[in-house]
Amino acid sequence: MAAGKRTIGIGMDYSPSSKAAARWAVDNLVKAGDRIILVHVLPKGADASHKELWKSTGSPLIPLPEFMEMNVQARYGLNPDKEVLEILQAASKAKQVEVLAKIYWGDAREKLCEAVDDLRADSFVLGCRGLGPLKRALLGSVSNYVVNNATCPVTVVRGPTMSSA
Repeated sequence: MAAGKRTIGIGMDYSPSSKAAARWAVDNLVKAGDRIILVHVLPKGADASHKELWKSTGSPLIPLPEFMEMNVQARYGLNPDKEVLEILQAASKAKQVEVLAKIYWGDAREKLCEAVDDLRADSFVLGCRGLGPLKRALLGSVSNYVVNNATCPVTVVRGPTMSSA
């Protein structure tokens, strides 16, 4: 494998587990010159005026500085977590990586796998909500689906646990 620019996708919904995934990717996977793409999947019913234009291919790639602008976030119906954006901005500067965002509409399981192919990801990182076996059987596991169907290596990062110790 030739050393070069890698594309690392991060599944992002701003939940505690997806924030942990972003932190893990920046700390353990991302190297100088890599490209990070935050992949957001909004439900089919999410109201976005240009959803029809981009529904099959997802939004255009949005550079981090542009994505951090409030009007861009509002245009796509997102409410990004400031902490995640700060982590990515720091990685962008410290590790000289390009950070982009892309939004898809539809079923998260299918769209995350499509994103892996569309973006030609070398690796993909996402969080895990830690559902028990019964809930996972009833609701389905996004992380399990992506691990079994993505065409690149996938890392699943467990989010912070809510223990009552």
